[in-house]
Amino acid sequence: MSRDHAPLLERLFTLEPVEGRFAPVVEGRIPERLAGSYYLNGPARFRRGSLHYRHWLDGDGLVSRLAFEGGRVMATHRYVQSHKLVAEEAAGEALFRTFGTSFRGDRLRRGASLASPVNVSVYRWEGKLLAFGEQGLPWSLDPETLETLGEERFDGRLNEVSPLSAHASFDRETGEMLNFGISYSAQQPALNFYRFRDGALHDRRRVPLPFPCSVHDFGLSPTYAVFYLSPHLLDMSGLLGEGRSVMDCLSWRPELGSVLMVVDRESGQEVASLPFEGRYCLHLGNCCEVGEELWVDLVELDRPVYDQYQVIPDLFTEVLPGRPVRLRLDRRSWALLGRSELSYDRTPDFPAWDPRKACHPLDHTWVLGISHSHQPGRKFFDQLARLCWSEGRAAEVYHARPGCYLGGEPVFLPDPASEEGGWVVCQEIDPARPETQFLLFDAFDFSPGPVARLHLPHAIPAGFHSSWAADDGA
Repeated sequence: MSRDHAPLLERLFTLEPVEGRFAPVVEGRIPERLAGSYYLNGPARFRRGSLHYRHWLDGDGLVSRLAFEGGRVMATHRYVQSHKLVAEEAAGEALFRTFGTSFRGDRLRRGASLASPVNVSVYRWEGKLLAFGEQGLPWSLDPETLETLGEERFDGRLNEVSPLSAHASFDRETGEMLNFGISYSAQQPALNFYRFRDGALHDRRRVPLPFPCSVHDFGLSPTYAVFYLSPHLLDMSGLLGEGRSVMDCLSWRPELGSVLMVVDRESGQEVASLPFEGRYCLHLGNCCEVGEELWVDLVELDRPVYDQYQVIPDLFTEVLPGRPVRLRLDRRSWALLGRSELSYDRTPDFPAWDPRKACHPLDHTWVLGISHSHQPGRKFFDQLARLCWSEGRAAEVYHARPGCYLGGEPVFLPDPASEEGGWVVCQEIDPARPETQFLLFDAFDFSPGPVARLHLPHAIPAGFHSSWAADDGA
């Protein structure tokens, strides 16, 4: 008999966040030299009129900001005023099909794509704050007030149905933003690879794919973009012609095998495709070039995880353990030289690392984990782990307080006074109260617990992806 490993989880999907600017109550001490903005995006409204969404990816996007300065912090929360949200607010009911929910009379944008709830990620770049959903254009927000400024079309170079993923990557040395989007044609599936410079689209290349696969993330090294192509296939005819949700149009075909595809960043051309056993990767980690080798860090699962995001509120009922993996590739022959796995197998997700070491060799990665991932029954993230590649294990793990859950991609905040040190931030939600706190840890010493707990006056649901923008631009 399955146990409920996540009591009161249903309350995370009934919270009504309050928009505005607030002063959190601080328990502990915020380092005075910490100066910058932490941003978080995630789904935060799961009901429209009489319609209850089925899937975690369905809720309208809420962006939060924590502004740190001189040992103080201010919090701001605002919904992204997307086309979907504005139209549905005016109508007082759900109008658009979502990732996991379809209903009679629902709409697609221009009859060809979902109207994005803009609920996955948020990044500051070239003076703008860009909020992303899956497979759609980002929305530009005011970096301080979070006011929605409009859909970002990059000087008109992209249109409203241009495929663009939620996982932009940034090169700190060149200032480039890189991204991709999938064209799910059954006959000619392709990956669109984008490079952005100086606030505008620099170029866009199409790379053929072996199958119309769902891809959420990619890795970036100084020379290459790396894509893990899992055989999780999307049937566009079901979405466009049969009225099904994206979730209902996805099928897992492990017999087709997976492919690690390496693309040259400059030319946008595929340089290597390595076949693997049919496994699944939602998120990659850091990639770097060490001599004639390419190192690729990723989180590998035995099967897709999107079906574990439904039906709300019963999440992760049958989720399987995952594993952090490092692949070493020969850049001359593109042969696989080695594969190492870390012993932490609590379905790790949302890998994060020190941004100063991005595209360079690193030893530490921070992830969220699910302590009961080996057991049936609903569950949720309740661990924050620091993974150490040289030791092959989790060097330390923080366990959420009893009855509480963690959310939001852990983000590394570099210490401006140290080349190695820093802090890590994530959410902790207590559904019984309900209350949301943001936890600030010494990145390399969880044992005393958080150095500061930031108590919000209003609870917000668990977010997805986070980012950090230092006031000095670093």
